[in-house]
Amino acid sequence: MVVASPNPIRSESVRNIELPVIDLLAERSKVSSLIVTACEQYGFFQVINHGVSEDTIAQMEQQGLSFFTKPVCEKQRAGPATPFGYGRRNIGFNGDVGEVEYLLLDTNPLSLSQGSYPFSNDPKMFSSAVRGYMEAVKGLACEILDQMAEGLRVHDSSVFSRMIRAVESDSIFRLNHYPPILCKDNSNTEVGFGEHTDPQILTILRSNGVGGLQISLSDGVWVPVPPDPTAFCVNVGDALQAMTNGRFMSVRHRALTNPFKPRMSMAYFGAPPLHAWLTPPAELVTQHNPLLYRPFTWGEFKNTSYSLRLGDNRLHLFKTRNSE
Repeated sequence: MVVASPNPIRSESVRNIELPVIDLLAERSKVSSLIVTACEQYGFFQVINHGVSEDTIAQMEQQGLSFFTKPVCEKQRAGPATPFGYGRRNIGFNGDVGEVEYLLLDTNPLSLSQGSYPFSNDPKMFSSAVRGYMEAVKGLACEILDQMAEGLRVHDSSVFSRMIRAVESDSIFRLNHYPPILCKDNSNTEVGFGEHTDPQILTILRSNGVGGLQISLSDGVWVPVPPDPTAFCVNVGDALQAMTNGRFMSVRHRALTNPFKPRMSMAYFGAPPLHAWLTPPAELVTQHNPLLYRPFTWGEFKNTSYSLRLGDNRLHLFKTRNSE
């Protein structure tokens, strides 16, 4: 499996296809149906008319870019990321690297207020921008998760969203910055963040208008995701694949650098509390669709994820004997 590498991308297949873009202001049952289809076929879609204000987005982007344009010595005062804080090139704890620098932030408001001083010359403004943005995208994530449950015809439509609404939610917020890297032949890009799936339930992502995100629909074939200033990208995580009994696909994706422009992405990873058990609703387990994964807690799955390399498949370790 591909992980972040210092070598340019040269011989992989890239296919341009039209990925789902869903208007959240359309009729609700239609939106739910489109979301379910996108999650089954791609594990990924984009949403427009999402309700997150342009001002909320702009304030967060400005704070993020202000941090990443600081001198390296100043940024390093906000690190190392253990796990929260500033990191550079190292991804995780097991040797994966990429052409990326990042800020990883706790979504707990108290932790954010107390820990914002290394990130900005105006910590109150920084924490206010982050809080406003995280509240908005968390609300968006919960709305999407509720519509997923409705589209799957699950009786309890909050079965997924209440996991990230919980006070003890283990959700995180990450800003990735990919400096421009010009390869020697001026024609190739570097891997900024290597191939992986997200272990959490759902990811809500936005970039600053510079391309680089790609999703993998089959081995060796990558689909570029064109940046859209009006949209958020949404992708299914491992936990949601397990909680839908395999109906939804946790999409493999990566980020490439741009030779001429810096790229910044902002990702909200909606996760359950550590003690929460992850198992599908009864409606999604039948005689014809038996249980694919044994029940496990988010804490157990998270610890397993942290013990593996970036590109490793985690979910197969939790398959039931019948599914194997």
